Amino acid sequence: MASLPVVDLRTWRIDDSPAVVDRALRTAGFLLVTGHGIAPDLRAAVRAQAQVFFRLPERTKRPYAVEVGERGWLGPGAEANGYAEGTETPPDLKESLSFAAEAPGGAPPADPEWFAPNTWPAEVPSLRPLVTVYLDRMRRLSDGILELLGVALGEGENFFTRHTTRPTWGFNINWYPGIQTVGAPQPGQFRIGPHTDFGTVTVLDRQQGRGGLQVFTDEDGWQDAPYDPEALTVNIGDLMAFWTGGRWRSGRHRVLPPPVDEPSEELMSLVYFYECNPGTDVLGIDSHRYLREKLNAIRVR
Repeated sequence: MASLPVVDLRTWRIDDSPAVVDRALRTAGFLLVTGHGIAPDLRAAVRAQAQVFFRLPERTKRPYAVEVGERGWLGPGAEANGYAEGTETPPDLKESLSFAAEAPGGAPPADPEWFAPNTWPAEVPSLRPLVTVYLDRMRRLSDGILELLGVALGEGENFFTRHTTRPTWGFNINWYPGIQTVGAPQPGQFRIGPHTDFGTVTVLDRQQGRGGLQVFTDEDGWQDAPYDPEALTVNIGDLMAFWTGGRWRSGRHRVLPPPVDEPSEELMSLVYFYECNPGTDVLGIDSHRYLREKLNAIRVR
């Protein structure tokens, strides 16, 4: 099992957490955080309502079907994350409900592309208010994490958050069904194929399972990510790695296929991708042009 530090967000200003974070992001690109203030009952309620949707017949879900990077239902076979690093894998064994930033962002032409209404399944009316609360709390939490990262990098607390005054974000509720739903995995097929995230920071609420998250380091290769039910998992993406001039590494990871000897195992992850303002220049890289290129790359065509 990989060794990842656990950082208490309530005490990082008075302890050695910034140094711990710096070391973790230089090696694995991952850490766990506690003291985040996201209540377990809220996370459980979001999962429960999302499960109602995922259990609907495909003909009922089909009107909500979209492609990667859009708002709606990503059905079986919609994406293959391994494509992002040039690996030709079979499609990922998952379904997702995908949401993104809605609030007006200001400067065109980025706004029509990155700020638009979300699609809310009419069959699950309780999902929208729960997700809305969750997203509001994740936005505040993510800014707090970026303040910690600014200090860990040796800069001020606002080094990154000065670029999140009108940020974009993505939120995926990922359902990883069991083998009885998706069938036996093909060779090289995962619930999510090996990749690095594309953006700034990802905040993940996940469940423990044998077909769960693995992280990669040069020293240990692929290892199961440690699990703490009280903690959220945080990893940085490519843009953050670029922003640090390569000091930190984008966390390479994958989600294992459903285990053959536990064919009924199902997991669900709440994945929040927090980004900077559209048009932010990240050491010569247009942040959102890069994001769009990578999102387009993982579509299964």
